[in-house]
Amino acid sequence: MASLPDNLVGLLRQINGFILFGGGLHVRGVCEEPEWHSIASVIAGPTALHKLYPSLQPGDVPFAQDCVADQYVLRDRKVHKLEAETGHLVALGLSLPEFFAAVQSSPIEFLTMQPLLRHQQDGGSLEPGQVLHVYPPFCTKEAANGVSLKPVPVQEAIAFLADFSSQISSLAPGQKFSVKVVP
Repeated sequence: MASLPDNLVGLLRQINGFILFGGGLHVRGVCEEPEWHSIASVIAGPTALHKLYPSLQPGDVPFAQDCVADQYVLRDRKVHKLEAETGHLVALGLSLPEFFAAVQSSPIEFLTMQPLLRHQQDGGSLEPGQVLHVYPPFCTKEAANGVSLKPVPVQEAIAFLADFSSQISSLAPGQKFSVKVVP
């Protein structure tokens, strides 16, 4: 835990990671197993997030994720959101306590939990270590016609999303692409 920011260390000493809102937010813990819960695996493991997403740096701390595998990252003690489909890193301008206050005051809107709510209304749930695979990805025009939501292991979702974001990152600004949806 020595390389983690002290504000995160304090939290993880009290409770070593947790899942809220039926999978709407997963804060990773300091452990080796299970891998899906390990903060060390996303910081320095073989599939560390900074190796998969060029917008991340080796010193970034991906401490949490939402229901669709968007990542919450500490950089210089401020929280950023990595949009997993596109690879864009968005500065939220929040400290860690401010982040948790925003989660508490408006979880559905702040964490964009509408896909999870829809999945739950359809009788679904997420098991620990799962996120929702959204297909076609929300960032595509095809998503306007509706998307399927399927629980998948988080490692599978991150691998798919990192590959997808890598493919679309080579597009010129304004360049269009399409996703062929096959049954």
